[in-house]
Amino acid sequence: MTYETLFTPITLGSLTLPNRVIMAPLTRARTPDSIPGKIQEAYYGQRAGAGLIISEATNISPTARGYVYTPGIWTDEQEAGWKGVVDAVHAKGGRMALQLWHVGRVSHEMVQPNGQQPVAPSALKGEGAQCFVEFEDGTAGQHPTSTPRALETDEIPGIVDDYRQAAIRAKRAGFDMVEVHAANAYLLNQFLATGTNKRTDQYGGSLENRARFPLEVVDAVVGVFGAERVGIRMTPFIELFGLTDDEPEAMAFYMAEQLSQRGLAYLHLNEPNWAGGDITFPAGFREQMRERFSGSLIYCGNYDAEHAEARISENTADAVAFGRPYIANPDLPERFRVNAPLTEPNQETFYGGDEKGYTDYPFMDNGYDRMS
Repeated sequence: MTYETLFTPITLGSLTLPNRVIMAPLTRARTPDSIPGKIQEAYYGQRAGAGLIISEATNISPTARGYVYTPGIWTDEQEAGWKGVVDAVHAKGGRMALQLWHVGRVSHEMVQPNGQQPVAPSALKGEGAQCFVEFEDGTAGQHPTSTPRALETDEIPGIVDDYRQAAIRAKRAGFDMVEVHAANAYLLNQFLATGTNKRTDQYGGSLENRARFPLEVVDAVVGVFGAERVGIRMTPFIELFGLTDDEPEAMAFYMAEQLSQRGLAYLHLNEPNWAGGDITFPAGFREQMRERFSGSLIYCGNYDAEHAEARISENTADAVAFGRPYIANPDLPERFRVNAPLTEPNQETFYGGDEKGYTDYPFMDNGYDRMS
């Protein structure tokens, strides 16, 4: 099959992409000191053929963390590490966005500075939620999250500024874009959802109030990068980490309208069944999002090339992001282009470790240097 639409260029905000095959953000937990290094330069450099690489979720501050071995963007050393990664991607003609991340309640005292409580909109523990911690014996693994404390109203501007400072560092590091992580039941998603936000101040209650903090974050980041270089990721209807929401569609529509007014480059929507299950978007949802958002729409979740081509051709998406296929196929767009078989990823090496299952997946046998 020929995927003509998937390989047409696209303008994302003010950035032109050569194709519509996006590398989705993928947590790989391979920065023990939270500083990207040579191994990340190799990993992302291998995947520079993507229309756009969206980095793994990157913590904006020490208190934003819920998983050990994930990278940050709050120190000079982290900024320099990311600059090396971006330079490696640019050297191969690629484009890269940094995803800005705060986990909120999906954390534990063992991961937080000085053993403090994680923060959230409300002091509600995520039922069944797990984070990733390092134990006293030096091993690491999943652990139930802690009960968070509710953020005080006067603390919220400080977190907005953490996002702003992270964006400033991302810009200095040379990233082409940034993506605000408002998905997957993390902090901004927790503010948006009725089940996790029980606040009675200006950040809780109505749709407008629950969206206030995420939109303040967007505005802060736009103030650094410009709206044409900012995207956002959202996951309406998702069921994860105990998050529930009585108004997912209404909030998605409201956010789309607000983001459109701000001129954001793209809205990146994760399918509700990305991690399994049979939840889907309601009939007509994608068409309604198209009407409400004037920027580019990116969808992600269990897509193959054929379904991505169809989604773009029907004009409900402008591009499609691929996650797990990119783990094992660094040359994924080229494989799609020539209908080559895909390598299956080894789930045992998804998180943590070294080069194995990270930079050692082969390119196609077509003259590529498999480690280039």
